Amino acid sequence: MPNRADRPAAQLPRDLVTRGLAAARSAIETEAAAVSALADRLDGVFLDVLTAVAGCEGHLVVTGLGKSGLVGRKIAATLASTGTPATFIHSGDALHGDSGAVTSRDLVLALSASGETAEVCAFARMLAERQIPVIAMTGAEESTLAQLATYTLDTMVLREADPLNLAPTASTTAALVMGDALACALVVLREFTHHDFARFHPSGALGRRLLGGEA
Repeated sequence: MPNRADRPAAQLPRDLVTRGLAAARSAIETEAAAVSALADRLDGVFLDVLTAVAGCEGHLVVTGLGKSGLVGRKIAATLASTGTPATFIHSGDALHGDSGAVTSRDLVLALSASGETAEVCAFARMLAERQIPVIAMTGAEESTLAQLATYTLDTMVLREADPLNLAPTASTTAALVMGDALACALVVLREFTHHDFARFHPSGALGRRLLGGEA
């Protein structure tokens, strides 16, 4: 028997479509509220993180697992493209040798909404033993990861955006936006310019526009 997900929208019951649209609107409103709440958390800890990252002599190594790992990859890419040397190491891979890529000159930004992701916490523990500072980005300030970290950026959300309150939705959006906030602040601190950005983006439509070429 075909699953409801296999039916064309026109064949779905009207009440089901109505509920689906309501869930979509609710998701947007929930995530917007989660993002808005972050602005009030740009406090002294955020400034300490900015200072630490701006003064880092090595790389900001971003790590995470699952959906947080995917967000971490984007944060690292945004930082690298805006003047902050950054790279991503998967937390699982870190426990199988990739932790050797982290040096005493680096900082590590570790993402975990719960702060209890086993591989992320194990990696953070290894780093703490090597006296390498860890910045936790988590929604649980009393979590294992937060306790292991030197700094904790609070990305707590009241609930996820999906109807089941289970899928990483609002929490991953909050982490992504906090990462963008960090990158944007660092653009100002580093006095990163349009010319600097163009040097990092020589290809594609954006690069051509910045370098004055034809689209």
